[in-house]
Amino acid sequence: MSNLFKQSLDLIAKKFGKDPSKMLIATGVIGWGLSSAAQMLGIVFNPEISDKQKGYLLPQEFSDAVVNIGLFFCMTLTAKWLVSSLFKTGKIAPQSVREFIKKQNLSEKVGKLDLNLDDYINQMPNLVKRDYNAYKNIAASVATVGSGIVASNVLTPIIRNNNASNMQKKYLDYKNNNPVNYSSDMKI
Repeated sequence: MSNLFKQSLDLIAKKFGKDPSKMLIATGVIGWGLSSAAQMLGIVFNPEISDKQKGYLLPQEFSDAVVNIGLFFCMTLTAKWLVSSLFKTGKIAPQSVREFIKKQNLSEKVGKLDLNLDDYINQMPNLVKRDYNAYKNIAASVATVGSGIVASNVLTPIIRNNNASNMQKKYLDYKNNNPVNYSSDMKI
């Protein structure tokens, strides 16, 4: 068992050691997935919830899961990509990297997509390389956490409440045999 644990830790270190923001995204998605699965299983196995209520609650919880996981994943991945791109193009850089950029005559390319400082990483002195990687990882991690908070605590409830409202309308109309237009009237 300890060998399996060590292998798991080695795999995690190999996959996420150089970029902790990837680990934040992965654990966030896994956490949302497990939380949603637990919520749905709780509904399925709760004897106090009638089959009629389960028929309404399970699709709603599934819809919530799709919104939670999808929005969290898309927002955090986009924020990570954006911040990493700003570092790769030199738009954001610690002082030691800015000096390296000047010495390499790359100042005119700063902020342009044809500059990728990751391509120059092997030419950087160790201190500059360490600063570049450390700053990039910290900024990407902060952006990932920040966008995860916005996705989970601001945008997800808005979208989830709109979906739940539409699903409730559909359910009540179905129950009462009233045809209705189900287009979303969500306004942000």
